[in-house]
Amino acid sequence: MLTMSKTLALTRIERKMREANSYADWKTAALEHDAKSGFEAWKSKEQSKSYDYVNIRTRINTLQQLRRREDDVGLLFALNEGIHGNQGGMGKSSLYKLAKFGTKHLIEEYVDEIVDALEHISCIPESSEITREDKIDFFERASHCFGRSALMLSGAGSLGHFHRGVVKTLFEHNLLPTVISGSSAGAVSAAILGTNTDEALTSILLDEKGLDPLQAEIDNRPKSLVRPQNNSTSLKLMLEASIPDITFQEAYEKTGRMISITIAPYEEHQTSRLMNAVTSPNVYVRSAVMASCAVPGVFEPVMLMAKNVYGEAQPYLPDRRWVDGAVTDDLPAKRLARLYGVNHYIVSQANPLALAIMKGEEYMPVPEGAKKVLRLSTHEMLKSGEKFSRRYLRKIPDVGKSMSMFYSVMAQDYKGDINIVPNFNFVDPQKLLGQLTSTEIQKLVAEGERSTWPQLEQIKICSKIGQKLEAILDHHSDHNIKRLYKKRR
Repeated sequence: MLTMSKTLALTRIERKMREANSYADWKTAALEHDAKSGFEAWKSKEQSKSYDYVNIRTRINTLQQLRRREDDVGLLFALNEGIHGNQGGMGKSSLYKLAKFGTKHLIEEYVDEIVDALEHISCIPESSEITREDKIDFFERASHCFGRSALMLSGAGSLGHFHRGVVKTLFEHNLLPTVISGSSAGAVSAAILGTNTDEALTSILLDEKGLDPLQAEIDNRPKSLVRPQNNSTSLKLMLEASIPDITFQEAYEKTGRMISITIAPYEEHQTSRLMNAVTSPNVYVRSAVMASCAVPGVFEPVMLMAKNVYGEAQPYLPDRRWVDGAVTDDLPAKRLARLYGVNHYIVSQANPLALAIMKGEEYMPVPEGAKKVLRLSTHEMLKSGEKFSRRYLRKIPDVGKSMSMFYSVMAQDYKGDINIVPNFNFVDPQKLLGQLTSTEIQKLVAEGERSTWPQLEQIKICSKIGQKLEAILDHHSDHNIKRLYKKRR
């Protein structure tokens, strides 16, 4: 039981964490909270029923002994026995929710030991015992088995500036995954990341001004009870100012980041698409983003544009039109898994509807197992309702189309392995598609940064091995599009 004085002290520290103006200040307060609450001692204690600490300690000792004996063949064999993110249950989310900063030190030690061992194997001279082919084969198999992390940016309307704070923080701490997806407002941030080099991103993400060339005009506009709303013209101007006129293939070759943009079909009997350097290499990134931001009923559906073999722009699927990607596939986890081997998802979620659903599930007074059953049952009911509307509302196409979109939105899964969400208590409906002032944008960016700080250590621990494998395999010479879908010879 916590004493009254200890509870008050913890409350005071939590207020310091909420009001911190930098990650360094937040981290200092978080460590102080762990020391005061007793979770610093919990982190140091290896024993726990939540994970297989004996297995992890044994693995660490084995790797350390092999390196001390300079037994590189034995080390390679030991590493081959298994490199995955949930070794001994160390990937459980519960292990990262107790302390305010970090988790069991044993888990952090294991991750560091694996990373050091991988670096050691990559640097040893080639010999008859461990050839260059042996090393390449090992690292490619290890990378394939371990999988990749992906950052998924949700739809959020004008609240999408929250994503800018998230990606800014991840970029500053060198934790930005190379696989990034975005839908609707999230597509804008994904495209900016995928079409600009690290040098350019440094200035773009640190720039306190908005991305909109009309921002000065918006800031100087007289205050009104009715907020001016964004339209196709203002959206097009903003995208032209912030996203270069390049294709998905050119973007990948330029930055090495594998960006994907979700778009939804405007016509019936079509399926949503995930636009990227594998599925649509010649499509212009900007046109895909424009389509992904086209909210049905607000913006006109968009025709995609692509570059032909002569370097000229031409329509892509000219008889098709596309709209907001968040309608059908806000977080395309399954497609990213299939295309890029992703098995770990970091979600920046600012969609007000998704946040309401997540909050409702969080405060539902039933066990987690019951929540899963209820979620599956709801999805099945929505699927049945969609089939009903398609069958009996054919004569009223607009109503049938609206019902299908409603079912699609409600049936989606809006969570990942790590979820970064804002502390919005209330969202003014006028803000969702409204033109925001620089002050409002800066507040959303700051909220994105603050919301990311508590997740940074978990992201670092869970992605450190994957990042090391990618760094070893990618020598940064060039980014060959064929490597995304063809095996090396």
